[in-house]
Amino acid sequence: MTAPAELDDFARDTVQDALLTAEANDSTVVEAYTQRMLEHLTDAGETDDALACYHRARGIEVSGYGVNADSDTVDVFLSQFRQDVPRYNLTKTELETAVRRLAGFVRRCREGYSQQIEDASPAFDMVQDLEGALKTARKVRLFVLTNGLSKLRTLEADVGPDMAAEVKVWDLERLHRLLRSGTLHEPIVVDFVERFGAPLACLSTPETDRDYAVLMTIIPGGVLDNLYAEFGSRLLELNVRSFLQAKGAVNRGIRDTLINNPERFLAYNNGISATASRVETTTTPDGGLGIVRLHDLQIVNGGQTTASIHTTARRGKIDLGKVFVQAKVTVVSPERLLEIVPSISRYSNTQNKVTTADFSSNDGFHVDVEKLSRSVWAPSPTGDGQETHWFYERARGQYADELARRTPAQQRAWKLANPSRQKFTKTDLAKFENAWAQKPHLVSRGAEKNFREFMATISDATPPPVVDETSFRNLVAKAILFRQTEGIVSAQQYGGYRAQVVSYTIARLVRATDERLDLHAIWLTQGLSPALRDAIAELSRPVQASLVTPPNGANISEWCKNVKAWMRVEAIPWTVPAALESELLGRHAVRSRDRQQALLQDAARAQPLIDRAASVAAPIWLEAAAWAKENDQLEPFQRGLALNLGRRAERGLAPTDRQAKQGLALLQEAVLAGFQPQSPLPSDLFES
Repeated sequence: MTAPAELDDFARDTVQDALLTAEANDSTVVEAYTQRMLEHLTDAGETDDALACYHRARGIEVSGYGVNADSDTVDVFLSQFRQDVPRYNLTKTELETAVRRLAGFVRRCREGYSQQIEDASPAFDMVQDLEGALKTARKVRLFVLTNGLSKLRTLEADVGPDMAAEVKVWDLERLHRLLRSGTLHEPIVVDFVERFGAPLACLSTPETDRDYAVLMTIIPGGVLDNLYAEFGSRLLELNVRSFLQAKGAVNRGIRDTLINNPERFLAYNNGISATASRVETTTTPDGGLGIVRLHDLQIVNGGQTTASIHTTARRGKIDLGKVFVQAKVTVVSPERLLEIVPSISRYSNTQNKVTTADFSSNDGFHVDVEKLSRSVWAPSPTGDGQETHWFYERARGQYADELARRTPAQQRAWKLANPSRQKFTKTDLAKFENAWAQKPHLVSRGAEKNFREFMATISDATPPPVVDETSFRNLVAKAILFRQTEGIVSAQQYGGYRAQVVSYTIARLVRATDERLDLHAIWLTQGLSPALRDAIAELSRPVQASLVTPPNGANISEWCKNVKAWMRVEAIPWTVPAALESELLGRHAVRSRDRQQALLQDAARAQPLIDRAASVAAPIWLEAAAWAKENDQLEPFQRGLALNLGRRAERGLAPTDRQAKQGLALLQEAVLAGFQPQSPLPSDLFES
């Protein structure tokens, strides 16, 4: 049980964090609290990239939702937040009312609630997403998020017929245990005897190191399916990569083996690597060794295998009784976990050929950014001499912790030097960088998914990205560009989808200017010039119009996550205004050594794509363009690109890397839609 005084301090920190986040993000305090809670729960693996979206109507209320495409579970959230007292008790009546209103919202969605709200409402996409997901979901989890205290942990909820419901209460004490325990997740304890009726037979390897022990076992497919069904991505919290949907060749192979040859799965599959902080064993009736209980179970390699088994079992008829998976379980003390797990992941055989990335905040890149954020002073935008820091919150709660360690007088001075509006987190950093890198579709996929993509990119970089004062100042300039663009877009009063419009507008601006925006000038003034602000406002209008009119009436939020949305925005005709052109860096100024190196790296990575696109004969491109026009297929810019690629091929010119990527995508889309060229396509054309 947490000491009352410690809980009081944590309660004040929670309110302070919500207030600071609201100030930094120009949102209400309750919205800021919801956003922070969803970030904590995503980090803990309790949910997968949930989105904050508040909606209230008669008898219903919701603060956010999460739809995981790899699971048959839907999550909805409702916040109960008070800032007038340090901590308080959430009564049974208040909790039951919250659950009832949240369950009512789910029932409305199952009944077609999207027909009753305006298309322009920010909640429309949420309702539309949930309506689709609830048609195939087996269970709804209703989360009540509160900075109060609740003695109730289990309640019942009615979300309609033929649908299981689970209520999860995350109160102040539970959040405190999660954030102050030194771990990123609530420990998973699996009792095989209690859950499955028998211990899991295993072999124990000879002891070679006092810091760890290794057990070898064979796990039935039904056991992995059961564990993933309950714990989901929490099982993979320490995994260096998230589960890839069954789109790549390897996952298709896993799926095909499960369906067609389940009895051979053990022979064909590489198995999984797991860790535990403690293991309890027993002697089995035949004199062997059996695992009774694993504490703090984590799958650090084999996340694809585990999730593929679960997904395939849910979507198709397979005999899991014939599926077995080999497993290596490394038992390691909690204090050595973060040291040993990355090495286990790095040296294990992985299912997909990738460069592993350590996504934790302890990565050297983030540590270096943090150090610079504490030492580099930003100039005063008003000229009053008050220099400030841009505070990088490498780990959650660092800003509030730094503030809490000071007296009231010291706090005032510290906040002058470290204003809350200049605080940014690792997911903010990934947003700033990926918007600048012209990857707005990744930014639109949510904070955590975008962060993982960003980390995968920098981990692939050779040599690793340089983190010095110049790169830090450029990062801050990108942060200023992003945040002030948020204000500019808000002033246009588009009504919704501000986040998507912001990231796409920045990406299109960077593309139009060939990355020649003067980041140093933005750093020196800590703001955007009038010419740049006017250009952003002007450009945001066609960008917004493109995003909110997806093809075939598609869901706008989902459309914005698709690279095709970026391809369409990228094709918007827009000329840099003369006033802004005069402020841009000369083209030679951006060809620094680091930029040249990045271009060479990009070219090396793009060359296989260029080679594959160049292998397509000119007549095929021209046939594709004509076929698409006759059959009203593809986007207009795709048809034009096919024609352009055909003409380049006729002249013996190779495509650019951008043309190659987009050309292969349109050709694959055309083939799937029925296009059949007269000459055969190269057999390896669409390899990933």
